[in-house]
Amino acid sequence: MSAKVLVTREIPAAGMTLLEGYDVAVLGEGVPGREELLEAASGAAAILSTLTETVDAELLDAAGSGLKVVANLAVGYDNVDVEAATERGVVVTNTPGVLDETTADTAFMLLLAAARRLGEGERLVRSGEWEAWGPKQLTGPDVYGKRLGIVGFGRIGQAVARRARGFGMSVLYHARSRKPEAERELDARRMSLDDLLRESDFVSLHTPLTSETEGLIGAREFGLMKREAVLVNTARGPVVDEAALAEALASGEIFAAGLDVYEREPEVHPKLLELENVVLAPHIGSASIETRDRMARLAAENLVAVLEGREPPNRVNR
Repeated sequence: MSAKVLVTREIPAAGMTLLEGYDVAVLGEGVPGREELLEAASGAAAILSTLTETVDAELLDAAGSGLKVVANLAVGYDNVDVEAATERGVVVTNTPGVLDETTADTAFMLLLAAARRLGEGERLVRSGEWEAWGPKQLTGPDVYGKRLGIVGFGRIGQAVARRARGFGMSVLYHARSRKPEAERELDARRMSLDDLLRESDFVSLHTPLTSETEGLIGAREFGLMKREAVLVNTARGPVVDEAALAEALASGEIFAAGLDVYEREPEVHPKLLELENVVLAPHIGSASIETRDRMARLAAENLVAVLEGREPPNRVNR
């Protein structure tokens, strides 16, 4: 009898084809309910999860002692209780590297859209109320030649920096450790978070969600930023205090924001929904056809490797 593989959401065919020969159960396209997920996990040797499912001790125990691997289809794995999995001898994997450039594209898209008030302009045209070009209509700050502060300078942060160089921007970064090679390549300068916030015209967040980064950007941090500054978040929603962000935007403490992730997804702070100076995207950072194919393929490769007794390409728990 072939091993049972639970796929918690429908994924691209590029990943599904690698699972042929296993007893595969796919729950559907939408986010599964908790009880449905627990029931479906029973007897699974492998779970291919996405960031919308909480893989905790309860789910691991529901699967049973035969569970060998949780292959998370994402770079981040804050939805997986890695410690609980490790205690149970379950391998946890993720899909890094394959979505760096696409997510960096999204960050820069949001940066440009927020600065140049694209959302407001698009809504104005659709409303039928746009009357004519005006010399003061929907003006925003230039992007070219400005200073970009990047918080978290891993692969995605560095990919954003490469795009910024194409716009003639100077690059500042904040990270736990220096990145000498990236500094040379990108002419980037490391500094403290407070100094970065004070000096940057644009701030782009690229940190993982950990106990240290949750609420990293809040009321105090917005108070340090320039009034003309734009904040972009394509990392994880809880890195930013949404209530504080809404207040900073409403009061003019900062100029604008572009968000692809939210503190309590899919919920969005109601005040943010009322504001014109924030661009809101539905977590589409990696949503290119090619990238989602690569993510699905890598998640499946990780899963199959463990079931076949091989070391997976991207193990999280050593």
